[in-house]
Amino acid sequence: MAKIVPNIWCDGHAEESAAFYASVLPNTTGAVLARYPDTGLPAFQQQMAGKPLTAEVVIDGYQVILINAGPEFPPNPSISLLLTFDPTRDPDATATLDRVWAGLADGGEVLRPLGEYPFSPRYGWVRDRYGMTWQLILRADDQPPRPFVMGAILFCGAAQNRAGPALELYTWLFDDAEAGVRQTYPEVSGAAAAGAVRYADFAVGEQWFAVMDAADTEDFSFTCGVSLQVNCADQAEIDRYWEVLSTVPAAEQCGWCVDRFGVSWQVVPADMESVMVTPEAYTAMLGMKKIVLADFPA
Repeated sequence: MAKIVPNIWCDGHAEESAAFYASVLPNTTGAVLARYPDTGLPAFQQQMAGKPLTAEVVIDGYQVILINAGPEFPPNPSISLLLTFDPTRDPDATATLDRVWAGLADGGEVLRPLGEYPFSPRYGWVRDRYGMTWQLILRADDQPPRPFVMGAILFCGAAQNRAGPALELYTWLFDDAEAGVRQTYPEVSGAAAAGAVRYADFAVGEQWFAVMDAADTEDFSFTCGVSLQVNCADQAEIDRYWEVLSTVPAAEQCGWCVDRFGVSWQVVPADMESVMVTPEAYTAMLGMKKIVLADFPA
């Protein structure tokens, strides 16, 4: 099981989105993972009774969870999924990239046109029809190999120029974390000082994540639209991650918290599905901030 799982907030279309991604992305499956209880929901959720609560998309072995809810938190480009098309793994990598790009762009919006850039012979950034953003890149010969899917965290808005401190925190916090590529600004660039991190990546176990600084001022930053779920083995691990990641008390709810950079996290037991088996368990969770396993009904 992955330690960190990206969660995408969906405006009632989680099941539809999962089917879409399974049709567009290579080696991908999509399915409903859990449903809302039929009874016992609070008034603001009663229209969701019996409907999908979460859907799962598995992209080349990489798990993504789609949260089926309302319109409150549309995703934005501050956290995207980076797809690396590697000619050493796929001789038709360019054609595969172009095919995936066409699928994701259909009904969506191009944020950065597909083309040649100094860092890649073929790259583009796109928002799909459901609002999620994707970066597609063809690996260059001089770049180290990376998995097909990586979570990409863009530090912009109030978090601009904080990719370096975030890299230090995350690689210190997570077990089996290891820093990878690190690129810095050679001179002052806007809000960034010379030597500040422009792009870096790091691994947590077999997963990889990228942190990037926004060179320009953006009108968006981190929200609950895309959160990072931390799967914990027990209460002690929940407590450990919560102590570091939860820095905004007003944001604490049902295992959700916000770190010092504004990134949303869900600190939950790895076997959450086995905990949430009854309407009573769901109701208990709604009353929690940090997840406390002992407070769930037996």
